[in-house]
Amino acid sequence: MSEHAREIADNRKLWDAWTAIHTTGSFYDVQRFRDDPNDVRIAEWERAEVGDVIGKSVLHVQCHFGLDTLSWARLGAARITGVDFSEPAISFANELANEVGLADRARFVVSDVYDLPGPLEGETFDLVYTGRGAVGWLPDLEPWAHAVAGFVRPGGIFYLHEGHPVMWALHDEQEPGALRPGYDYWGGETLSFPVQGSYADETAEVDAEIEHGWNHSLGEIVTLLANNGLRIELLDEKRVLDWPQPYLEEQGDGTWGWPERSGGSLPLMYSLRARKD
Repeated sequence: MSEHAREIADNRKLWDAWTAIHTTGSFYDVQRFRDDPNDVRIAEWERAEVGDVIGKSVLHVQCHFGLDTLSWARLGAARITGVDFSEPAISFANELANEVGLADRARFVVSDVYDLPGPLEGETFDLVYTGRGAVGWLPDLEPWAHAVAGFVRPGGIFYLHEGHPVMWALHDEQEPGALRPGYDYWGGETLSFPVQGSYADETAEVDAEIEHGWNHSLGEIVTLLANNGLRIELLDEKRVLDWPQPYLEEQGDGTWGWPERSGGSLPLMYSLRARKD
């Protein structure tokens, strides 16, 4: 991705800085994960869609500092691997695995998505997982789809849980009736914004100046995965979101959805499961 090297370097600097904020703040509450061996950060509906992972191998691409990755180990995965391009995040993930007694089943590796398979050359996994808020940091999904599909062993699955590209395309002026398409649903352009704290703490001091993102349509994602040898088994568009947005209302169960006064709704998240036959 030489044409986007500058943007990727900017984003790496940002995630390096965010790691210190995210591993110490209340948003992720890492201490609770340390203290409670039953604390798992994978939602019940995700577990149902993925199925039983007991005794299986799991690869988490773009794992940040590994809370979700280690959660798969707590759910019974025999071997888990997390990959992320941020060295501070991977360093913390390895330390956390030791602290919670999962180092014998967990490893974390520094690698950019565009350098994969890289240090994992020749390896395959029963489950390849990508959590929410990941693919929008990638300018080109063709290498991503080729990499994740290549890691799925025959009979295994790739699972993605993401914010819906419709939601990412909306812009809210925080005024009544001001919600409108503000960004292109189909993506293609680089969206650059000055850094203002973190999604986990908007008031945090961050040693980074700018962030870049890219929208990717469902059609692009499904087609690329199918073209790389995966069969789509599930594509579920969801009416709720796992994090707040100013135009949504809290649903009372830790999710946010459209208020009744909206008169209708649009998808806010989606999950996708694809299998290698």
